[in-house]
Amino acid sequence: MRLALIAHDEKKDDLIEFAREHEDWLAEAELMATGTTGKRLMEATDLEVERKASGPLGGDMQIGGEIADGDCEGLIFLRDPLTAQPHEPDVSALLRICDVHDTPLATNEASATFLLEGLFADDR
Repeated sequence: MRLALIAHDEKKDDLIEFAREHEDWLAEAELMATGTTGKRLMEATDLEVERKASGPLGGDMQIGGEIADGDCEGLIFLRDPLTAQPHEPDVSALLRICDVHDTPLATNEASATFLLEGLFADDR
């Protein structure tokens, strides 16, 4: 199973904590992330993460391409809803591509937990 992990700057610490709490499940998946998020996840956990470009430099679109190609089974994207993002059109396109391809998408920690529980339900 291939999953993508993304977090806006103000949510990166939250994603790292989430990954630590769910490392057993995440370790069973093939993970990819945008640049800085992937780097921080690998520094803070024992997870292997394929790093794409930084979100504003095209990383969101690279992950969107993986989703469009059917090479990503789920996306956890901890978004900062209170801060305008300079690459908001890319973010919107990424969320839209998840809808178009019926790819599970979590944008907060509660929905991310449900996403993992749903994807790994048969493993428990």
